Amino acid sequence: MRVFWGQGYEGASLTDLTHAMGITRTSMYAAFGNKEDLFRKALDRYTEGPASYGARALQEPTARQVAAAFLDGSVRATTRPGCPAGCLGVQGALAAGDPGSDARDALIAWRNEHTSLLRDRFRQAVDKGDLPPDADPELLARYLMTVANGIAVQAAGGTARDDLQQVADMALRSWPPA
Repeated sequence: MRVFWGQGYEGASLTDLTHAMGITRTSMYAAFGNKEDLFRKALDRYTEGPASYGARALQEPTARQVAAAFLDGSVRATTRPGCPAGCLGVQGALAAGDPGSDARDALIAWRNEHTSLLRDRFRQAVDKGDLPPDADPELLARYLMTVANGIAVQAAGGTARDDLQQVADMALRSWPPA
């Protein structure tokens, strides 16, 4: 997971991957199939580990708390000490050409799935009166995902955690009132 996170799909060589796992190429193919299958397993592990803040955020009692927990989690996950900067789900296949198209498509689906989960949560918030009736759950979800993706890109470029937290806080200032 860390090799893909730090180097992206195409940048992660089989030598890098097998060395990180302490296994041979033959063992890797036997255990995981091909590089694409290994990438998907790494993405699952990332979702359950460093990116698990997203699922936890959805459990917050109000839409504003969901948004705050999501952005705060994004800042923490993308600037985590001892881990690659940025987000595997954002940077993992941004520069992927044709050989990495399956990984790129998997990441597009992964990001879209998380946007859909946020959208559905915000629809519930509108239905319960936690967001105004004219709030657009799709737009709010896309807005949060766009800010979080931008945070990830900035983190990968070396922007400090405190500076990114200020960006997250600023984004929340435009959150619609209940």
